[in-house]
Amino acid sequence: MYLCSIYQFNWLAIAPNFDFVNLLQFPFMQRAIAGAVLMGILGGLLGSFATLRQLSFFSHAVGHAALIGVVLGVLLQLNPTWMLLPFTLVFGVVVLYFIDKTDLASDSVLSIVLSGALAIGIIMTSFVPGYRGNLMRVLFGDILAINNTDLILTVLLLIASSIFILLTLQQQILLTLNPDVAQVQGVPVQLYRYGFIILLSLSVAVAITAIGVLLVNAFLVIPASTAKLISHHFSRFLGLSIIIGSTTSFVGIMVSGVFNLASGPSIVLVQFLCFLGVFLAVKLQFKAV
Repeated sequence: MYLCSIYQFNWLAIAPNFDFVNLLQFPFMQRAIAGAVLMGILGGLLGSFATLRQLSFFSHAVGHAALIGVVLGVLLQLNPTWMLLPFTLVFGVVVLYFIDKTDLASDSVLSIVLSGALAIGIIMTSFVPGYRGNLMRVLFGDILAINNTDLILTVLLLIASSIFILLTLQQQILLTLNPDVAQVQGVPVQLYRYGFIILLSLSVAVAITAIGVLLVNAFLVIPASTAKLISHHFSRFLGLSIIIGSTTSFVGIMVSGVFNLASGPSIVLVQFLCFLGVFLAVKLQFKAV
């Protein structure tokens, strides 16, 4: 707590001076920037496929249901991140299984499970005694508080996701554009679907610590949606999504530092403004033509 107070004091003292050099000298700021860029790349990579496969609401559901994992971590006096990872993994796989095994529409299943999990999580918060700092951090995000363990987890997940996507890129593209054709051509559709859901669920868990439960879905969806406005060519769209995700995350962190704003919302706000700017530019270009 004492170190946090010192950091916050120095943070407030530096921010009004717009002194980027001094700002970057703090270890917590260096970790925040590294984490933001890594998560931006990861969000752009997986978010592009999630958007095209209409899994945006899936990541939203997993993010909000993760509240149970957060509360369990607080109640058991464990690092919430270590509870988030297995919980979101199991939750994501179970939800996909329910979708496959019922005749209900996927959005209906997601709404039901999300509502039930969120209700359980909210009720469980009443059993959290005293200080709720860890709970608030995960709910609203605090990328300035990420540690080396969080960075290592993000790097490992980014490496695993990159290997999985790149080694199966053609099959992933076919599965994204036409699952029936992929099935006919012998692509192991279920294996790839569940593999992607596992990576997406774990990415949501990692991003929650930085962005928060309430905004994690936007972190995955906005960069990919912005890239989709610019290009419909798949490889270019994928590259743009990664670039937009990492760049806006970096800019968001700097905006947060300079103006002393909350880090997670600052990143999402920059991404939202980027989306609006690209949208307006595309519309004006069409009108000019």
